Amino acid sequence: MYELITANRNYSSWSLRPWILMRGLDIAFRDRIEPFTKPSNYEEFRAFSPTGQVPVLLHEGRTIHDSLGIALYLADRHAGVWPTDPDARAWAVCAACEMHSGFAALRNDCTMNVGVRVTPKPMSDALCANVARIRELFEEGLARFGGPWLAGADFTAVDAFFAPVAFRIRTYGLDVGAGQAWVDHMLAHPAMLEWERQALAEQWREESHEAELAAAGVITADYRVG
Repeated sequence: MYELITANRNYSSWSLRPWILMRGLDIAFRDRIEPFTKPSNYEEFRAFSPTGQVPVLLHEGRTIHDSLGIALYLADRHAGVWPTDPDARAWAVCAACEMHSGFAALRNDCTMNVGVRVTPKPMSDALCANVARIRELFEEGLARFGGPWLAGADFTAVDAFFAPVAFRIRTYGLDVGAGQAWVDHMLAHPAMLEWERQALAEQWREESHEAELAAAGVITADYRVG
């Protein structure tokens, strides 16, 4: 059986990608959480991850690291990771890769924290450009392939790769136009609701992640326990 190693539900956007992909496609796995306990957990995480980062998938003696690497590994073994329609598949792969390698301003200025709501500080030009591009991608995918998922009728890896963005959009109240229809659909997915439930129940707080949140804007609600 697969073993997927992830970190805190509130903070770990990269962990969410393979977790929601596997849950959404009913791929069974053992769920192992290794929480962030300080600004850098590199040395501790090196015990199971060659990069000192999460997520990591363990399978048949192999260690598969990086969310994209995990998605590609799963795609070789399971149907449904990518769309079957050639046009939708090509678009979905490109969009997922763009998410994987880009949107630095969104990552830096809008740190992921599932359990809070924030009025963000004035948005930089770079962040405005990131949000505009996300809106463009969402609206294009829905218009071209008919929804309700980004690449058509079925949940696939491109939805998993943008799942952390759905939480960020809600946390910071970002405007993605007609793309909000996908955000609402994604947030209502049973696996997303389960991730959120776990996030709200977490009592872990890591100082540097909380400082990033405080720097992002004014916290207007905090639904986490403790």
